[in-house]
Amino acid sequence: MLTAADVRCGLYTSPHLVSVTERVRIADRDVSTVLLDDVLSFIASFAPSGLRGPTYFEALTVAAFELFRRSRVSIAVVEVGIGGRLDATNVLEPDVSVVTNVAADHLDILGPTLEDVAREKAGIFRKGQPALIGSKGTADGPREVLHEEALRIGARLVTIPPLEAAAPGDPLPGAHQRQNLALALAAARAVAPLSEETVRRGLAGVRWPGRLQTLARPGFRTLLVDGAHNPPGASALAEYLDETGLAGRVDLLFGGMADKDLANVFGPLAARARRIVLVAPDSLRAETPENLRLRLGRPDLETAPSVAEGLARLDASIGDGPILVAGSLYLAGEVLRLRSEA
Repeated sequence: MLTAADVRCGLYTSPHLVSVTERVRIADRDVSTVLLDDVLSFIASFAPSGLRGPTYFEALTVAAFELFRRSRVSIAVVEVGIGGRLDATNVLEPDVSVVTNVAADHLDILGPTLEDVAREKAGIFRKGQPALIGSKGTADGPREVLHEEALRIGARLVTIPPLEAAAPGDPLPGAHQRQNLALALAAARAVAPLSEETVRRGLAGVRWPGRLQTLARPGFRTLLVDGAHNPPGASALAEYLDETGLAGRVDLLFGGMADKDLANVFGPLAARARRIVLVAPDSLRAETPENLRLRLGRPDLETAPSVAEGLARLDASIGDGPILVAGSLYLAGEVLRLRSEA
């Protein structure tokens, strides 16, 4: 929407799905590998090595900010990595801060309670600046903490309700996206004047891979790829399946990271799937399919030695619904990469 308003805008998100260059966008384009390599080499020239050196996320965060500086962006939209208060992105002084929800994710780092998570997220609030929170998706306790922290910091807390209906031309399916879109609209309008026509043009250009993304594949079954990797994400995905009549018609390719609450991610999706195949995404943190069966208490579940093999088995199944890919953004990215290589 900001780009549609002719604002020179930068975007920093994580993680990436297929290429690391997805993490940094200038206007409506991913940064090139040449530019990213150049900036990372520049950072490496003065960053200490070893244990005192930057982490992977810290190095990419510095790279994003340097790329924004070189490109002379007017506004940068920056997604926090984990939490907020101690996140590398929080070196910035934001003009507007947004908390979409407070949910049970990264409790080992931010918890142990949801109130603790809320306090960490409120660390991105700034004195005298608007702090936007959604009216849905956060329990009363954590919401109260957000209010308390905003008062302590001196931020101007604003609660944003979800849109009552999908916006015209909105390419983001799912009821949960109406809350996200309402927050995005409010944040964008806090930093730039936006006409309704500009909003429509901006929305028409939105592409958000791996989030309820439908992929047609000639000669193969349609894919529905979603990066749901925590219980709230799985609940939102299950609600979408119910709303669209896909519940009971999808086959599920499922896998995730060993440190996630995979049982409570799996449950709502398994209840709406016919055939299920467990796989391990290409990550050192991934749970093995065999361990996943044990964790789920489902020794009967089918496993595949690779994501490609699991996908091939479900492709061979007969069904009028799509193959649902869920459980991890890493899994979503691997499936998108396999499709691009096909």
